[in-house]
Amino acid sequence: MRIDTDGKLWAINPETGFFGVAPGTNAKTNPNALATVRKNTIFTNVVLNPDGTIWWEDGPDVPVLDGAIDWQGHPWKPGMKDANGKAIAGAHPNSRFTAPISQCPTHSFRIDHHHGVNISAIIFGGRRAHLAPLVYQAFDWQHGVYVGATMASERTAAQYGKQGEVRRDPMAMLPFCGYNMADYFEHWLRMGVRMRWQPKIFHVNWFRQDENGEYLWPGFGDNLRILEWILARCRGDVDGVKTAIGFLPKPKDIDMTGLDMPAETMKKLFEIKPQAWKEEMEGIEEFFRKFGDRLPLELWAQHEGLKRRLEELGGSKT
Repeated sequence: MRIDTDGKLWAINPETGFFGVAPGTNAKTNPNALATVRKNTIFTNVVLNPDGTIWWEDGPDVPVLDGAIDWQGHPWKPGMKDANGKAIAGAHPNSRFTAPISQCPTHSFRIDHHHGVNISAIIFGGRRAHLAPLVYQAFDWQHGVYVGATMASERTAAQYGKQGEVRRDPMAMLPFCGYNMADYFEHWLRMGVRMRWQPKIFHVNWFRQDENGEYLWPGFGDNLRILEWILARCRGDVDGVKTAIGFLPKPKDIDMTGLDMPAETMKKLFEIKPQAWKEEMEGIEEFFRKFGDRLPLELWAQHEGLKRRLEELGGSKT
């Protein structure tokens, strides 16, 4: 990404392919992904049939044939259980596929254009079961950098550590940043100063759960409903509801056509629990202290601002 002479942020994609998690990818959840991987694709840790076809849990409508082997190379068939009666998965939970972008039916005609595309929005995402709402927008660029710097997810099968434990991963860059992350935060802040037109910054959380551990949002293709709201905010077509953590959508501004979701479920998806966020602030402070004096003062200011807003929210259940 770079700032051009028009003062806007522009970007090109330096990658030539996609990669994604196989289990759960099927004709309903991601038809474009299935179309993309029909040929010229590398699969890892999935079930291999003797005729060369592949299979994974909740995947395409392909049979498992006699003589199939699982992701570990062992003979496998559906319904197998271990000594404790637990079902044995054929594909690893983190099994993957990778294919060229050019095979995706929806790839942009500007994919190889030297100028790239103008960036209107930057979207951060975390996997939080009970904290972050489905989507919210940062107040401004500085606040957005804070949102990105404090990003966290509960660990999954793809990551080392105890599942469910909160893992800080600012801007999803912690494993890839080759220098001090505090300096990386400073770079983001300075980029914002240089831009005449700053992209709006959002945070999404597709993984909020109810008290029984069931996901509240269907995800996959329905995520486009939230992306449409984000685009509408960038165009200035809809207003947001100001809260302690950022702007939330008005219920009427999310297109729910064809999705039967109770109003109570939508309320839970956007619920802000002050006490949970206050506890989150303690974890953020512990994380920030690791950077010592190198952490930009702007981020501490944003942190204190959020604390004040949460105090003002008090015991509200909104």
